[in-house]
Amino acid sequence: MTSIPETMTAIGMAAPGGPDVLRPETRPVPKPGPGQILVAVAAAGVNRPDVLQRQGGYNPPPGASDIPGLEFAGTVVAQGEGANRFAIGATVCALVAGGGYADYAVVDESNALPAPKGLTLTEAGAIPETFFTVWTNVFQRGRLQAGESFLVHGGSSGIGTTAIQLAKAFGATVIATAGSEDKCAACRELGADHAINYRTEDFVAAAKAMTGGRGTDLILDMVGGDYIDRNYELAADQGRIVQIAFLNGPKATVNFSRLMLKRLTHTGSTLRPRTVPEKAAIAAELHAKVWPLLEAGRCKPLIHATFPLAQAAEAHRLMESSAHIGKIVLTV
Repeated sequence: MTSIPETMTAIGMAAPGGPDVLRPETRPVPKPGPGQILVAVAAAGVNRPDVLQRQGGYNPPPGASDIPGLEFAGTVVAQGEGANRFAIGATVCALVAGGGYADYAVVDESNALPAPKGLTLTEAGAIPETFFTVWTNVFQRGRLQAGESFLVHGGSSGIGTTAIQLAKAFGATVIATAGSEDKCAACRELGADHAINYRTEDFVAAAKAMTGGRGTDLILDMVGGDYIDRNYELAADQGRIVQIAFLNGPKATVNFSRLMLKRLTHTGSTLRPRTVPEKAAIAAELHAKVWPLLEAGRCKPLIHATFPLAQAAEAHRLMESSAHIGKIVLTV
C-alpha cells in the first residue's frame, strides 16, 4: 500500500488578484470523511470559475476547500468510513466544489466516476466540470432532443467543445459561434454542422439562414449582456435559452415581448453550489448515457495545453487570453 504523506503541494493565493497570486504552498493532506475518498491527483482541469475565484468574484461555498480547482482525475489512496464504491488503486475522475489544484484531494464517492477506459488520466481530469455542466444544462434543463437545432456560444471553449460533441452524438443539428476562422474550423472538426465567426458575421442572421428562417430550438449562452436580447430574436417558437455565465455582464436591455410571443423558456443554473446528492444524480446519468460514448471514442475532451501544477499562473494567463481551443489542464 502506498504511504500517504502528512503534507502536500497545493496552489494557494494570499489575496485576490492577477494570475501571479497563484503560488505553490505546503498544505496538510486532507483526510476523507464518511462517504469520501482520498485521491492522489494526476491532473486537474482549469476552468473559468477558477479565474473568477482568483479574481475574488466567486468564493467557494461553505465547507468547500479554498484551494482552486473544480475537477480532477487520479488514483484512490484512502477511503473514509462507509466509502466502498471505489477500491484502493482505482482510477477516477471527480467533480468538487474546490481543492483540485493539489497533490491530493477528497471527494464524496458519489461525485466521482471511474476514469473512462481508453483515456489518459490527463484527459479524464478534463471531463467532469464541462461534462456535468453540459449534461445538466443542455439535456436536463434544456431538454435537447434528436432532430432539434442547437446553438452554443463560445463553441471553442471547454464547455463549447463538449456541448458540440454531445449534442451531435444525441442527434441534434449543431451551430457554434466562435471568434476566429481557426476556432470555427475546430468547431466543425468536432462535429458542428455550422460555425459562425461572431466577429465578422451577425450570428442571429446567419443562424436564422441556417435554419431556414425558423431559428434555433435551444441556445446555450455563457456571454449574457447584449446577447440576451439577440438570443430572444434568434430562438424559434417555443425555443429554450439556458444561461450558464455572463462574460459580457448580467445586465441587459431586453425586448421581453419576444418571450411571450414566441413562448420562450429562459432558464439557467450554476453547478458549484449544488448539493452532493444533486451532483450525484448528474454523475449517475453521465455514467449511464455518456460514459459509453467516451469509452467508444465517440467523444472526448479536447485538450489545448497542459502545465505542471506549479505553473498554475501560466495556465490562468492562457485561459484569460482566450487563445485556447478546448481545455487547459494542470498535471501533477
